[in-house]
Amino acid sequence: MAFLKQIQVDEIKEKLVSDASRLGKLYKAKKSEYQHLSIDHSLVDGYLKEGWETEGKPLKTKTKIRKPKIHSKKFEDDIWCQLYNLGYRTLNFDENFVLPFSKNEEDKKQIDIIAVNGETILLVECKASVKLKKAPSYKDEFDVLEHRMEGFIKSLKQIFGTDKKIKFIFATRNLRINVDSEDLKRLENTNTFYYNNNTYDYVNNLIKNYKNASLYQFLGLVFKNETINLNKIEIPAVNGKMGNKDYFMFSIEPSLLLKMGFILHRTRANESEFPTYQRLLVPSRLKGITKYIDDGGYFPNSIIINFNNKKNKIKFEPHSKSGSSNSRTGMLKIPNAYGIAYIIDGQHRVYGYANSEYVESNTIPVVAFNGLDSIEQLEIFMDINQNQKAVSPSLRLDLEEDLYWDSDRADSRLKALRSSIIKKLGNSESSPLFNKISVGEDKAILTFKPFTTALANSGLLPSAKGNKYNEDSLIGSLYNTNNQNHNQEMNRSKKKIVDFIIHCYDYVEQTYPEIYNRDKYFIVSNRGTFAFISLIGDLNKFETGKNNLSKETKSLDRFEKIKPYLKSLFDSLSKLSIEEENKQLTLLGAGADTKWLRYFQSFVNNAYPNYNPPELIDWKERQNEVYQSDGRKYIKEVERFMKKRILKNLKILFEDNWELEIETIQSACQLRANAENKKNYKDGIKKRVEWTEMFSITDYKVLIEKYWTKKPEPIFDNYITFEETFAIDIGIGNRKPELLKWISYFNSYRNQLAHEGTKNKGINKKEVDELKTIYDHFFEKN
Repeated sequence: MAFLKQIQVDEIKEKLVSDASRLGKLYKAKKSEYQHLSIDHSLVDGYLKEGWETEGKPLKTKTKIRKPKIHSKKFEDDIWCQLYNLGYRTLNFDENFVLPFSKNEEDKKQIDIIAVNGETILLVECKASVKLKKAPSYKDEFDVLEHRMEGFIKSLKQIFGTDKKIKFIFATRNLRINVDSEDLKRLENTNTFYYNNNTYDYVNNLIKNYKNASLYQFLGLVFKNETINLNKIEIPAVNGKMGNKDYFMFSIEPSLLLKMGFILHRTRANESEFPTYQRLLVPSRLKGITKYIDDGGYFPNSIIINFNNKKNKIKFEPHSKSGSSNSRTGMLKIPNAYGIAYIIDGQHRVYGYANSEYVESNTIPVVAFNGLDSIEQLEIFMDINQNQKAVSPSLRLDLEEDLYWDSDRADSRLKALRSSIIKKLGNSESSPLFNKISVGEDKAILTFKPFTTALANSGLLPSAKGNKYNEDSLIGSLYNTNNQNHNQEMNRSKKKIVDFIIHCYDYVEQTYPEIYNRDKYFIVSNRGTFAFISLIGDLNKFETGKNNLSKETKSLDRFEKIKPYLKSLFDSLSKLSIEEENKQLTLLGAGADTKWLRYFQSFVNNAYPNYNPPELIDWKERQNEVYQSDGRKYIKEVERFMKKRILKNLKILFEDNWELEIETIQSACQLRANAENKKNYKDGIKKRVEWTEMFSITDYKVLIEKYWTKKPEPIFDNYITFEETFAIDIGIGNRKPELLKWISYFNSYRNQLAHEGTKNKGINKKEVDELKTIYDHFFEKN
């Protein structure tokens, strides 16, 4: 006899939604911080009195209103959205879902969330607090849970079939339940999964990093060591011994390993498994691995796992042992259960299969240990990552020629072409750079990467994304993008670019040996490589834009056309003073190579004013001391005005309590002042800094936003609100965030200028003009 009547089954199904469109709309609504309604205009006043607010423009017959969700509702919606993001596509649509737990029609319970997929059913009970606090006792609720679960399971199996795993989840937010408490013991006895703040954050991170593949780790977390189904997994395997540890070698379908696998991420959600050691994988790398597999790629190295035999033990039935080896073959019987195989090494490869078309059909090699504790797993993980030599960046760039030369993607072929050009420059005995470039694992004075970066920046080759070329990169490019014989065009352009670059380096070597033969100087150095190749590419683009060069121009003729520009560069470098030379050679930081490029361009511009690229104009403006001086003046005066007006308003608004009102900011400023005073004391400087001298621009912005329209009570006749003072329309909109956007720009320019006399990026003319506009707003208006 059925546990439920058919009418009960129908009523339950009516409370569930599986339609993709409707689920999408529900997801959007549940992600929102607000409840939203559309009501008749006549009802608006009543709702406003109950805490609702209008949003947007009124419609013809309706007004849209909203109200922040209460914290318990928001928590239920957050869990619902997590399960949706994990791939569950049958869920309840509101809080009125009830489930019977006996044949007595009165015995039923409201369930906050039910989520169903092809293999599992989750029932979620949610409890939340606005602030973190100790949880009340749930003894009564947990005592009856086991009995209710028996009824829930019968109901769910009648509705959805008997082949799904069912789990009750008790989810809390901001409620502390001691791990040794009687409540948690009662919960464990019912096989319920406890889902707290740490679990919620961890699952969010899984979704962020693993996308839809996150479901596998989630199921391993929630159903760990529980049988997936009764289908037996029997795999031919080799058993051996390594480092006094038994191990097994076999091949398995990724779909099986994904379900039984589990990764010991170093996160509080896995604290019961400590010590843990894995980091969350890199999402971009995961996507790339999936594509690599689907394009026919494979990984010949083994995944390393450890079977957790606490509840489910593997069994090995050996064949007869060979007399010539200690290894033996046999049949490995693996329990078909969630989370029983800890993945020690190879999580990217395993999860790369999650979205692959070959997840069911491929097999991947595995080396499996059995029953290692967490410390032993950690030691293996550390050995792999510390003692196994990684592929060097130089070697990876070297391999790009072989990996991508015949790629279907233009951007990949360009990678291969750059790699091939660099190797030709370094390996050709006719090149001045022969044996001067590190290729693969061979070391030399110049590394591979600056050449790669320089070629990508030079304009000698186009840039592309996928198979779409960037139109702006075609002027000056020596690669004919219209030639569909890719192999032919790559070899043709390679020869032209290599010959052209060799001519340029030959010229320096022959004409300016004092510059060329000096290692780690302006040409034969990694920084000089970027600057010089970028410059010759830019000069080629300049002359091409004047119609003096084309793709068909011979390499020697191309060089002759830019030779006068190069002469002006090297003549100038030859005349540098010792002070100027040391200034340039001691430049530090990631942007130093670009500064050298601008430095080279400025010498050419001095001799040939028509050569004045936009990047050089910008760089020169940032070196212009008049602009920097004006910028500092505007910043100093505006910052002084901001502080004066903000403190004045705060004292009016809150009188003697103004410091208490901004306690968080005051405390931060006091810490900065203490640090500054301590430094002054150590440096022997007799100067005392007060906390009011340590506001940051960010602090000002926080205060302005917080008290944007606030006025004193009683009304102060001459009081000017923060809105009236600090709202500046910079042409991006009239909403509050847009009217305050100038502060972000102001702070950025302030940081670029830093303090007078220090090395800094500086600001250009446009940025100085923007600062003047801000300055004028305050000092013309006030």
